[in-house]
Amino acid sequence: MTSLADRLLEHVLSFSLPEDLPPDIGVLDPFNGPNAQEVRRIVTLFHRKYYSDDRPRVGMLGINPGRLGAGSTGLSFTDTKRCESDLGIPVHGLRTHEPSSDFFYRMIRAAGGAAAFYRTVYVHSICPLGFVKHRPAGAHTKTSAGSPEERGDPAARGPINLNYYDDKALEQAVTPFVENWLRTLVACGMRTDVVLCIGTGKNAAYFTKLNERLRLFDRIIALEHPRYVMQYKAKELDGYIGKYVAALRSM
Repeated sequence: MTSLADRLLEHVLSFSLPEDLPPDIGVLDPFNGPNAQEVRRIVTLFHRKYYSDDRPRVGMLGINPGRLGAGSTGLSFTDTKRCESDLGIPVHGLRTHEPSSDFFYRMIRAAGGAAAFYRTVYVHSICPLGFVKHRPAGAHTKTSAGSPEERGDPAARGPINLNYYDDKALEQAVTPFVENWLRTLVACGMRTDVVLCIGTGKNAAYFTKLNERLRLFDRIIALEHPRYVMQYKAKELDGYIGKYVAALRSM
């Protein structure tokens, strides 16, 4: 009999890229990028460590991988720093620090630590691939105050991170891919009575509409995105961590 780890690894390491993306958009795929071998090693060790059983998990689904979190380790909301300190998985050849990962692992510690958390939860994304948009030559993108783009940092003038819903043509192109991804993920061993959606805005709206059509989950609980909390609500950090922990304990 296969374990949950076996089924999940077969899924997360073998999905196919969506076709016919808009021409100015590239894919952030950590499993086929410059650190692919290291990312696959990390992801395999993680699944073997926390999912070598057959208990269904509650899905906790973010948006899509970011460059410094899942884009570096293959694990959602997990930068290399937290991969080593909280999961005990050494990372070779790269170092990243991601504010969302900082929040996420504060929450995991408050929920009892990694072993207790991953015993009941599986974290991934509604779309398992991230995206970047190529800027025209000389373009300048205004983002949050004090960001590299606003400071005129030349290193910040390359492609910018993009969520799947930030571009309508991209959202339409990836939706069939997302539908297949989620159906298979549920079939691997996710609970269908409830699912946690990370992101209360566009991510929750898209996911709710998709779920109405696919009928994968009975109930969706939306939680504020860690990036939003760290960037705009840092003074209320403990309250948001408490909200996550309360949601986990309610299931």
